[in-house]
Amino acid sequence: MATYYPVILKFALGIICLIFQINISGKGNLAPSSAMDAVQNYVLGGIIGGVIYNDSITVLQFVLVLVIWTFLVMLLKFMKEHNRYVKVLIDGKPVNLIQNGQVEVQECLKHGISANELMFKLRSNGIYEVEKVKRAILEQNGQLTIIEFGDENIRYPIIVDGQSNEDVLELIGKDQSWLIAEIKKREFSSISDIYLGEYVSGDLRLSGYKQ
Repeated sequence: MATYYPVILKFALGIICLIFQINISGKGNLAPSSAMDAVQNYVLGGIIGGVIYNDSITVLQFVLVLVIWTFLVMLLKFMKEHNRYVKVLIDGKPVNLIQNGQVEVQECLKHGISANELMFKLRSNGIYEVEKVKRAILEQNGQLTIIEFGDENIRYPIIVDGQSNEDVLELIGKDQSWLIAEIKKREFSSISDIYLGEYVSGDLRLSGYKQ
């Protein structure tokens, strides 16, 4: 029985590390919402599954590997939240597949979306004609966000985690100067003070870190 103690201990430590990483990432489960989430799950599963039955790797070495991997996950999470370019590099960014009823064919081909797959995604959302779509956006997790013509209450996340969304600014015909001016009108000193900013039917709504 004593020979199984290291395996049991490693397995328990792996589960604790898994729960800890779920908590620090702010997620309630392991369902990936980005490419980085999927990589994180694969690597952690490989570490736990490949080590617990390997007698040549001690419990101390296993703990050290878990600590290093958890540190890297936290570091990447911090960098994504504070640097727009790192976030785009790791998670990618939403892509317009349909604009004002016209399919962006080159963007679809670039991201491996066939015409059949695009129409399937539209049908899954109850849409059977491309002409009815004002904008179809391919999200980082592969889901398709669809805005139809006539939608009056359209929400755009113009600021997320203290970082402005350049694509949304271009989408609504505004620029960084306009955004900064609007923020100062609401007595915020900079974009980094904003947790979430939404552009809702022509109105900018801000939620600051300090309310």
